[in-house]
Amino acid sequence: MRHVEVAQRSDKVDLTCIVEPSDARRADLAQMGLTAVAAIEDAPAATRAAISATPTQLHHDSALQILDRGWAGIIEKPLTATVGEAKALAEVAGDKPLFCGHHRRCHPFSIAAREALQQIGDLVGVQTLWSLRKHDTYYDTPWRTQPGAGVLMTNVSHELDLLRFLIGEIDEVSALTSNARRGMVIEDTAALSLRFANGALGSVLMSDAGASPWAFEAASAENPAIAASGEDYLRIIGTQGALAFPSLTRWGRSDGGEIEWSKPLSRHAPQVYDKIDPLLAQIDRFADVVAGGQDDILCTLSDGAAALELTLAAVLSGRDGRPVKRGDVPDDFRGA
Repeated sequence: MRHVEVAQRSDKVDLTCIVEPSDARRADLAQMGLTAVAAIEDAPAATRAAISATPTQLHHDSALQILDRGWAGIIEKPLTATVGEAKALAEVAGDKPLFCGHHRRCHPFSIAAREALQQIGDLVGVQTLWSLRKHDTYYDTPWRTQPGAGVLMTNVSHELDLLRFLIGEIDEVSALTSNARRGMVIEDTAALSLRFANGALGSVLMSDAGASPWAFEAASAENPAIAASGEDYLRIIGTQGALAFPSLTRWGRSDGGEIEWSKPLSRHAPQVYDKIDPLLAQIDRFADVVAGGQDDILCTLSDGAAALELTLAAVLSGRDGRPVKRGDVPDDFRGA
């Protein structure tokens, strides 16, 4: 329904229909004044593009249906359930305009961060801290307590796509996991070590059991269901300085000599950006592509597949107690 909302708000989009197989749910949508059809084949002829917001296990099939109709598409994250499905989808899609819904890229501070990183020298490392305590009733839904629904499969793909967007390809993942705080079969906390292709190293601490002000959603205030803190949650270090994200507070050279530890770094004040709805920005960018434009911000099919593979690599590493390199995730592994 968030995609429905932004489609209705966008000046570049006409919402032709919602594909909903449930009779009862279609009736509810009709009461809201929305057009709903039972199958994708029933969509109005004027339809040129679609967003797949189905459960993950249906992403592959719905993406194929979108392509079969000759439409452009956004497939919600994760792109598919397995690496094998992502590979098969890429073969069918070719260079058709098919994207993955990693919307964090569309924030103005995310886009500006890539330019700001050019001012801190060669990248050395990045530290990510995401910890938001989910309410206890979150786990009243049975599937959220089952293998494959822990903090890794549920949340870490957002961080991995953003890190790839900002810093570059990730070649290797090592993970430690714990279920000590909630005591469920799924992990509530995970610590990842990352090796980037450019030589930088990284760490990601993820927890849905720990209460903190440090998380993308808290920092950006993008989600009204999550309390805002305004606190940076990501630190990037280079040979010539450092950058805090998402405020883009930068630390750098204070004089003309060598940068070294006896000299204080100069602090450059945070940049201020207007708050936007990133899903609205994403659908507007998508509409421009459908109209024939070009875009280098939207998450491509290959980028979405990479974030999926790295997420599954983290789960596999946590399970087996070993580093997992890019390309080593079995095609049929589902993260459970």
